[in-house]
Parts: sequence; C-alpha cells; structure tokens
Amino acid sequence: MTTKKLLGSLVCASLFAVSTLSGAAEPAKMEGGVLVGSNGMTLYTFDKDTAGKSLCTEKCAENWPPLLAQDSDKGLGDYSIILRDNGKKQWAYKSKPLYFFSKDQKRGDKTGDGINNVWHVAK
Repeated sequence: MTTKKLLGSLVCASLFAVSTLSGAAEPAKMEGGVLVGSNGMTLYTFDKDTAGKSLCTEKCAENWPPLLAQDSDKGLGDYSIILRDNGKKQWAYKSKPLYFFSKDQKRGDKTGDGINNVWHVAK
C-alpha cells in the first residue's frame, strides 16, 4: 500500500471513529421542534422533578418510562446522567430527567403533552 493510500485510510478511519463517538454520546435528537429518543419516540419532562432528580417512580415510571442510560454512557453538553432511586441511570436534558409516554404508539405521537399540566414535550 502506498503512503498516500495509507494516510487516506487512516484519515477515513479517524473521521468514522470521531463521528461514531460523538453520535453515541447524545441520547436524543431534535425532530420537529421536540426531543426524541433514538427510537424516534417523543421525550417528555415532568414539572415535579427537581434539577437532577427524578420524582417519577414505581407506577409513574410504568406510565412514563425513563430514558435509561448505560453504565458506560457519559454526559456531554446539555445531556447529563442522573441516578434514579432504584439505582438505574437516566438521561437528563438541561438537568431535567427525560421520559417516554407509554401511550404514544408511533413516531411523532405527543399524546402525553400537557397531561395533568405537569408533563410536557422536551424542547
């Protein structure tokens, strides 16, 4: 292999590694003005949560499943990871824990927005 081809291959491999790492660090993306998970489902915030602390547990968490983080995940930028009372890790955006809504059935559903005036789509 020539030096030029080797350098080209190394540059391509490096760019791929950087894009893979940066993509893996963000658990959500903006779509249609709201945050969605990697599955394309709408994410929500809960007004009763305090900064960095989820107050949605047990039955609440069945209806509003948290956006869970893996042990190896690290926060980046506006995304951080909080520790739930059950020991699991959850993603937060600007210190607000993120949740899905169990009654949303397909991408783009936002049926949880405004429920009890305390649940809102994450923006």
